[in-house]
Amino acid sequence: MSAPGTAAVLPSMPIWKQYYVLTKPRVVQLIVFCALIGMVLAVPGLPDAAALQRMLIACVGIWLVAAAAAAFNCLVEKAIDARMRRTSWRPTARGELSAAQALGFSALLCALGSAVLYLWVNPLTMWLTFATFVGYAIIYTVILKPLTPQNIVIGGASGAMPPVLGWAAMAGTVEPQALILFLIIFLWTPPHFWALALYRVEDYRKSGLPMLPVTHGNEFTRLQVLLYTLILLAACLLPFIYRMSGWLYLVAALVLNAGFIGYAFQLWRRYSDALARKTFRFSLIHLSLLFAALLVDHYLPWTR
Repeated sequence: MSAPGTAAVLPSMPIWKQYYVLTKPRVVQLIVFCALIGMVLAVPGLPDAAALQRMLIACVGIWLVAAAAAAFNCLVEKAIDARMRRTSWRPTARGELSAAQALGFSALLCALGSAVLYLWVNPLTMWLTFATFVGYAIIYTVILKPLTPQNIVIGGASGAMPPVLGWAAMAGTVEPQALILFLIIFLWTPPHFWALALYRVEDYRKSGLPMLPVTHGNEFTRLQVLLYTLILLAACLLPFIYRMSGWLYLVAALVLNAGFIGYAFQLWRRYSDALARKTFRFSLIHLSLLFAALLVDHYLPWTR
């Protein structure tokens, strides 16, 4: 019997679903959500109809380009994905979609998204989004990921761009508040990803990728996860310090970061795959609720 998540579990998929899977929907949803928070925070008070329309169009454009980057990543890493249990079911890894099909799909999404952003949002957002595509699909996936165990730290800059894109879409510029949001995601990415890599270390060892648990071991990686969560706490306080958020956000940030640090500390003291999974899952909850708190706080001026 095949293990869950292997290719044998999904003997075939409709062609539309194969293309949909290439876009890594859950990852892209989080990207668009973070971009939307950047849009909301860039608009003082409640957005009017024109601002809401721009937000919707910007979300569509950013979704298209992010999906294009995900599809390109699946194409470049199809041989690696085929050797890893958690990714061996992807259509490119299984050979259900050819390289030409995946490349054409990625190019089409990127072109459509870029056109939407350029024509109906603003050129700055289009260029920043395209630069993010290049950063993730080329610099991170092709160059950094197979080259250095610090790939996720350096490449994390691309993953941290969504709120900057959202801010630029509404404000037409990049302001310090957007860079604070960028810093939060940038520092969140390593402990989030390394928690996953800890319990998937055999997958990464088989793939040949120089992920931190493979190159430096379990104990060193656990220490790095803990240290990054401590630095992340400081970054998460910046929106309150900079007065872009109020007391509600501050309380949420302190509680969520205490939880993340708590998981990281337990992981450092006493490792188990189950705890690493819980840490990884909590990291997703942490970022989602943190940005949701920014959203709610933005519309509650009495919290300031």
